[in-house]
Amino acid sequence: MSKRVGKRLIIPIFIPHQGCPHRCIFCQQKTIANLSENLSAPDDIRNTIELAISSKRFVNQKGKEVAFYGGTFTSLPAAFMIRMLGSVRPYVEKGIIQSIRLSTRPDSLSEDKLDILETFGVSTVELGVQSMNDKVLRLSNRGHTSRDTIHAVNSLKERGLRVGIQLMPGLPGDSQEVFMDTVDRVVGLNPDMARLYPTLVIKGTKLAQWYKEGKYTPMRIKDTVNLCKEACMRLEASGIPVIRIGLMSSPSLLRKGEIIAGPWHPSLGFLVRSAIHLERVRPYLPPMGEAKHIILRAPKGEIPLIMGYKRSGMRHIETITGAMIKDIVPDDSIPSGEVAFKIL
Repeated sequence: MSKRVGKRLIIPIFIPHQGCPHRCIFCQQKTIANLSENLSAPDDIRNTIELAISSKRFVNQKGKEVAFYGGTFTSLPAAFMIRMLGSVRPYVEKGIIQSIRLSTRPDSLSEDKLDILETFGVSTVELGVQSMNDKVLRLSNRGHTSRDTIHAVNSLKERGLRVGIQLMPGLPGDSQEVFMDTVDRVVGLNPDMARLYPTLVIKGTKLAQWYKEGKYTPMRIKDTVNLCKEACMRLEASGIPVIRIGLMSSPSLLRKGEIIAGPWHPSLGFLVRSAIHLERVRPYLPPMGEAKHIILRAPKGEIPLIMGYKRSGMRHIETITGAMIKDIVPDDSIPSGEVAFKIL
């Protein structure tokens, strides 16, 4: 059974590149985060939290969480970490904020830094693992190894912290086989959650230079959806929820020319979830040639997944069954993950 990750109101604090020991070949965090300046001074953090508190949806939302994204939080000087976490602590002590999460590298979790995280009540640490293949990590200039990831996950679990793992299919040296081996190794680590960020070629990165020089070929969107589908199904079958697929849209990321190449799609997560759902309902569909026209019945909440992005799911069903779908009728008596059909 999948670990439960309830919906939270996330208050993001972006610290792009801060604490990073070097620049990975794919990284341009200021573009991804839509920031021109770092927002990590105590006053900036408090202002961001106060702005969130003043919103109408804050009061009724459960599980408010401050999340430090970007950079390498635990590679920052201890005094800097303490200042930032100390800015959040009063809100935690008053019960206004329920938890703190942050992102970091697998090779930057010394015991003294872990002590600081415990002291200030950090509950979740997400690790920028990217791959469990050391060749892929080396080509990406990550500066850490798969062994560092194993040690980091074990260290965090020993402290009672929830662990998230971020993976990047499609890096240089990667392949479907290599990435699925990474997924299998992650399953063995049993983190609390995972994110999938397919590799994009972003302006101003070393990867962009390699792409222009013909040294790197990004994944196609179709292959990306299929690979993420397989990864999600394997992870979630092992009880590891995938909480994000693809980068979030931002004005700076979508500016003309920022994404040079790669499997960018504004609804990548939906494409993957729809593909997963269609895989699950396929056994309940009529075999090819049995019908010319059908009406489908499915749980109301799952109809969008069946229809797919711009009705691509319906077209896929029509292709594999040879039957035209005349209608999809909501029917919550149908078990989740199944469909029923009527031949016309």
